Amino acid sequence: MNTSLNLPEPTAYLPLLIVLPLAVAAALVLFRVPVRLERALLLAPGALILVASTGLLWLVRDGTVLAHNVALWQGGIAIPLVVDAFSALMLWATALLVLVCTAFAIAVGDDRAAYFGPLVLTLSAGVVGVLMTADVFNMFVFIEVMLLPAYGLLAMLGSRDRIRAGRVYVTVNLLTSTIFLAGVALVYGTAGTVNLAALAGAAAESPAVATGTGVIILALSVKAAVVPVHGWLAPSYTNTSAAVTALLSGLHTKVAIYAIYRLYAVVFDGDTRFLWIGVAAFSLTMLIGVLGAVGENSTRSILVFHMVSQIGYILLGAALFTELGLMAGIFYLIHNMFVKTSLFLSTGAIEHTHGTGALDRLGGIAKREPLLGAVFLAAALSLSGLPPFSGFVAKVTLVAGALEAGQWEAAATAVVVSVFTLMSMMKIWGSTFWGDPPKEEGGDGDTGNAGEDAAGGGVAIQDPPRVRTALLLPGLVLALLTLALGLGAQVLLSLSAQAAGHLLDPSTYVEAVLR
Repeated sequence: MNTSLNLPEPTAYLPLLIVLPLAVAAALVLFRVPVRLERALLLAPGALILVASTGLLWLVRDGTVLAHNVALWQGGIAIPLVVDAFSALMLWATALLVLVCTAFAIAVGDDRAAYFGPLVLTLSAGVVGVLMTADVFNMFVFIEVMLLPAYGLLAMLGSRDRIRAGRVYVTVNLLTSTIFLAGVALVYGTAGTVNLAALAGAAAESPAVATGTGVIILALSVKAAVVPVHGWLAPSYTNTSAAVTALLSGLHTKVAIYAIYRLYAVVFDGDTRFLWIGVAAFSLTMLIGVLGAVGENSTRSILVFHMVSQIGYILLGAALFTELGLMAGIFYLIHNMFVKTSLFLSTGAIEHTHGTGALDRLGGIAKREPLLGAVFLAAALSLSGLPPFSGFVAKVTLVAGALEAGQWEAAATAVVVSVFTLMSMMKIWGSTFWGDPPKEEGGDGDTGNAGEDAAGGGVAIQDPPRVRTALLLPGLVLALLTLALGLGAQVLLSLSAQAAGHLLDPSTYVEAVLR
């Protein structure tokens, strides 16, 4: 008797990476469970996706492209899910960020807000869908799946201005989604398909397809907060909770950047006629973002403006569209996701503990809590591009790519902006971590937490609050990761080079989708 089992191919399990978080989200909505079980269920899908994406990274490390047509329809008709080195890297990075940010949210108690868990899980499913789909309309659908829970998270957690922030976020993204959908309609109306593989190189042959795809990339640029359409980012991300800001900073804008890389590589086939537009826009994004941070006076607002600046760095790699430029851009993207999230989490821990992120109301934290100071400093130096962190490798590689492509002005801008970035990070360090705590009116100058000693009737000096270990660990994990990626950069550089190869020559990607 034949006892062998005909197991499905590994690619048949790709839809589960989307279905699993959605199923758990639905279960958490329908059933009331104990807090500990709810937290375990909140973390479990992210952990499983992290394990699965690690396996996918191993499978695609040699250039293999994994594709699966959902429900086994033929290529060109079915909903295609594809994983190559680029999407596998992004899946791994986003899964890790979801886990780390969720752990932080649990530590600060944000997870006790109604529907926090289902919203985060639904957002996670949308992110996975965008990263795996090879269909432009499905990309739109998954982006909306990602955005809908983001609206709720922004509005229900944070300061009293969170409703206004959520309104700005909703308005901008609804308008942008409409523009995105108009671009999809134009592409479908002229090419008769929205399958990415079927659209390979179509923009070079059809001005209408080029226009439609250009409209989609414009919408994605708004979602990515590229200058001059970046104005929504600061009011939205500074008025919600630190956990939500960290989560969205690592996912929302970065998924839009991924989509820009993918669409330009496949549909435009890296058309060199339009690259100068990207070089100019992204150089300006680097500069305007960092200059915007100069005038800010809180840790969160400075970091949010630096997000804009760093988005310019990441997208410059796509605008160069050389092997070195693309590799540098992808390396920079992964590095920035970890570093920026680490900064938001370490300063968010301070906000939660001290009740403020205002620079003039903090000070001396590094003396009291050297490990927290080290976590912030490591991520700050990495963001500024100093060794031995991943930021050094990212910036050196990107500047080298710009010089190789003859983009001297962009290379010079990247170097100058790095100096301003370091100055901004030192501004936070000097005000928040160094020096002495600010003097309170009517206090003794050492601390603002003085009170009456009940026993002696004198003034008792209370120690300033300390950041709990559970709040410190998420930022620490990512800070250690940026150090590891700096010291052992070859691993990520190799995977980034593999990903860049598929963007430069998408033929393997196209064949896998249409097979």
